[in-house]
Amino acid sequence: MESMQVAFWVVAMLVVLAVAFDFMNGFHDAANSIATVVSTGVLKPQHAVLFAAFFNFVAIFVFHYAVAKTVGKGIVEPGIVDHHVVFGALIGAIVWNVVTWYYGIPSSSSHALIGGIVGAVIAKAGTGALIAAGVGKTVLFIFVSPLLGFLLGSLMMVVVAHLFKRASPLRVDKWFRRLQLVSAGLYSLGHGGNDAQKTIGLIWMLLVASGYLAATETSPPGWVVWICYIAIGVGTMFGGWRIVKTMGQKITKLKPVGGFCAETGGAMTLFLATALGIPVSTTHTITGAIVGVGSVQRMSAVRWGVAGNIVWAWIFTIPASAFVAGICYWLSFTLF
Repeated sequence: MESMQVAFWVVAMLVVLAVAFDFMNGFHDAANSIATVVSTGVLKPQHAVLFAAFFNFVAIFVFHYAVAKTVGKGIVEPGIVDHHVVFGALIGAIVWNVVTWYYGIPSSSSHALIGGIVGAVIAKAGTGALIAAGVGKTVLFIFVSPLLGFLLGSLMMVVVAHLFKRASPLRVDKWFRRLQLVSAGLYSLGHGGNDAQKTIGLIWMLLVASGYLAATETSPPGWVVWICYIAIGVGTMFGGWRIVKTMGQKITKLKPVGGFCAETGGAMTLFLATALGIPVSTTHTITGAIVGVGSVQRMSAVRWGVAGNIVWAWIFTIPASAFVAGICYWLSFTLF
């Protein structure tokens, strides 16, 4: 009986830690949702975070659990995950998030979590315990999502420039200040729909491994879904201000029309990835879209040095978080 109580409290603690990660995810990635709409002056920062948080939460009513299923059942072979693996994965992801937030680097919370899972699983059972298809499509979209964001953002910019070529700059600015509210809402909706599900998938994985949920269940418990969407929304409300300036102005200078095109291109990418059940990075997606918009104006409009530093952070995210997760997996044996 005593061992069952200990096991229960260990699982409860890990659920709380996972929800804390989800909050941090919203906090860290708030910049992705609000940077363009703040930098163009369409919304004040305090209004932008509330706006984004609302749509992060509303995503609970829009998207199904395809991404949660990929994270919960599509990355690791059944029977491998235990509380030590989950602990290592979460600490690895959280450490990387804190480091990149502190230095204002727009890295991916999503890939930090995937890297954490991969590192902890390898520490326990080696690479053979990973499901190659699930890990492969996640890694593939590290490259696909920014490229798709780039293409859609630049294409939107070209189409808009053609449609409004006879309109005065003042009229264009007026219209797209309104339209950017729509695009920012859609992007935040996609952000909530994809990112909250990653934590849902991790908790789902933990509950199955602990015996609190049958492996045959086709969807996570309702309470898990609600607390994860609430946590990411609340995290977004606090906003990762260190990253807003990098995303909104350091890569390229944005006007409302550019902000609209970047957010729309990014939102389309997120909606597609979520429908396919692929956990992608909102950071990668919006950065690619912003670079695409800037490059349409002129190549020199993009600060390629800043963009290059961001890409290096992307490359190191999974191995860095995996390394920390592997160490924390072994550390967990002394704690539990």
